[in-house]
Amino acid sequence: MPRTRSVDHETRREQILHLAAAKFAESGYPSTSMTEIASANESSKALLYHYYESKEAILFDLLDRYTSRLMSIVVEIEGASQRRELSGRDAFGELVRAFLKEYEASFSRHVALLNDLKYLGDAQRQVIVGRKRAIVTKLARQIERAYPQTSSKVNQTAVAMMIFGMINWTFTWLRPGGPLSYLEFADQVIDLVENGLG
Repeated sequence: MPRTRSVDHETRREQILHLAAAKFAESGYPSTSMTEIASANESSKALLYHYYESKEAILFDLLDRYTSRLMSIVVEIEGASQRRELSGRDAFGELVRAFLKEYEASFSRHVALLNDLKYLGDAQRQVIVGRKRAIVTKLARQIERAYPQTSSKVNQTAVAMMIFGMINWTFTWLRPGGPLSYLEFADQVIDLVENGLG
């Protein structure tokens, strides 16, 4: 007979992911051991293995959930912009702000996505890479809706990658409570796309 899961099983897994992400961001994935993750969770290594079979399983679940969340943000913004009848440019602005809001709230998960994806096995890595590509494609389509006059002049996927290049690495320099907030930075990115530097 299969063992039943406790009521708080999913809550406990989420806590493990949260603390593991913090450890990965602090020490790097290769340098973080299951013992350290268990210690951060104030549990034994044996109990940690009850929830995850390996450190790689933790990393995959972490990145799977995080990229699923990023994709759901895109879907939520698309739906909300249609319901509210936002212009393409306003919907694009909403999407950039939503990404940066999530990056701020999920700082260590974002660091893991950018730094640790390479440590997954091929099959798991392809799941995450596929979702990342789908997110880029969705952003490229949003840019095309926002700036249709540029669709024949520029590659929208390249523009989407440039925008992700601007916002993805904020964790290296943008700090909560600093002189520039994530929302202010989002508005600067939107203004730069809209008006250029001139």
